[in-house]
Amino acid sequence: MEAILSKEVQAGLDAARLSALRKASRLRIEVDGKQHKVLRMWKTGFALEAETAPYLRGLVDLYDGANHLFQCLIVASDEEAGEMHYEFKRATAVADAAALDFERPDNAPVALIE
Repeated sequence: MEAILSKEVQAGLDAARLSALRKASRLRIEVDGKQHKVLRMWKTGFALEAETAPYLRGLVDLYDGANHLFQCLIVASDEEAGEMHYEFKRATAVADAAALDFERPDNAPVALIE
């Protein structure tokens, strides 16, 4: 059975859902010095609020609070129910150290003492 709601009721429900997502999410993206709140994220992309979301394409940084999580190459895909959806072309996890191109032994010294 499918419930049929008036346009006003559906708009109110959508606004309440977006408000709850805005309050619950700590995720944000940063593009050209501007920050945008991420409403939700899934394995292959994320969603921003459609009213304030620009049509993004290219490299963005994804943060969880102050923690830098990913550097992402994205493309805007579609708009649905007040959300602008973006798909990842690439999402590279940010590491705090450079990648090693050799094997480090377990018993290697931490520093040199002279």
